[in-house]
Amino acid sequence: MTGKKVILTGDRPTGKLHLGHYIGSLRNRVEMQNSGKYEPFIMIADQQALTDNARNPEKIRNSLIQVALDYLSVGLDPAKSTIFVQSQIPALAELNLYYLNLVTVSRLERNPTVKAEIQQKNFERSIPAGFFTYPVSQAADITAFKAELVPVGDDQEPMLEQTREIVRTFNSIYQKQVLVEPEGVFPPKGMGRLPGLDGNAKMSKSLGNAIYLSDDADTLRKKVMSMYTDPNHIHVEDPGQVEGNMVFTYLDVFDDDKQKVAELKEHYQAGGLGDVKIKRYLNEVLEAKLAPIRAKRAEYEADIAAVYQMLKEGSAKANEVANQTLAEVRAAIGVNYFD
Repeated sequence: MTGKKVILTGDRPTGKLHLGHYIGSLRNRVEMQNSGKYEPFIMIADQQALTDNARNPEKIRNSLIQVALDYLSVGLDPAKSTIFVQSQIPALAELNLYYLNLVTVSRLERNPTVKAEIQQKNFERSIPAGFFTYPVSQAADITAFKAELVPVGDDQEPMLEQTREIVRTFNSIYQKQVLVEPEGVFPPKGMGRLPGLDGNAKMSKSLGNAIYLSDDADTLRKKVMSMYTDPNHIHVEDPGQVEGNMVFTYLDVFDDDKQKVAELKEHYQAGGLGDVKIKRYLNEVLEAKLAPIRAKRAEYEADIAAVYQMLKEGSAKANEVANQTLAEVRAAIGVNYFD
């Protein structure tokens, strides 16, 4: 053991990653990775993505490499973090099977995160069984690496609690302290969810209101110029509102010059500052953040074979760790008949 705390985190490959992912998780992952205090396992959760995309596997296959490129471009380093692909770790499926026997249908139905996502996806009674049980699959992912810390959004706390319940149940039934209870690492208050360009509560691929980490400079500029501001701020001389104004929301998050943002807010509220001017300023701020990410991404895109090799090597390392945990689980249950 390295003495470092193990982290397990990741993303579903259902498209390129956007600024919401960067603020909500990616930036924090890079900081934790570079601190030297943790051993991060970062999973591209393709099997989980298939729970509601099984009839469109091409979407998952195409997105896999895009997510890997986004990881590398923001500074996740395969020399410091194990980046792997969920479907390449067979032990996860077997662990999931054992854990399913420890969870009731009624408990899964009460999971607030699952309930909310079922409603959001309009599944009603046509819920794929794999989607319905994915909290158990997540428990397999987390416990396979004996992760002590799981960086997630606030809305994922019910999923972590379900994992902790499975850990306690398993260790109690089989009277072995094999599995580790994880703790959540949550974004600072107010920093967990970035609103969409249109003012919608969440930046989302499906809503088409996202700025992607891979957007080129022209696309970024067009998106910023289309952002929702104050609909009543019709003339430059009119006093404007900064609450609910996406330009100022984004400046609060991304501009390191907080004094300048405060001055712009004051000017806007007093009147005399136009939307075009503040949008141009926000575009400069975002371009300064995204240009290095974009450049790094281009370097990795020039050698996609090397990116696949990185994923292969990371998956091989993850496999060793997960297989060790599976061996301990099988021994605890008593199904290691021929060992």
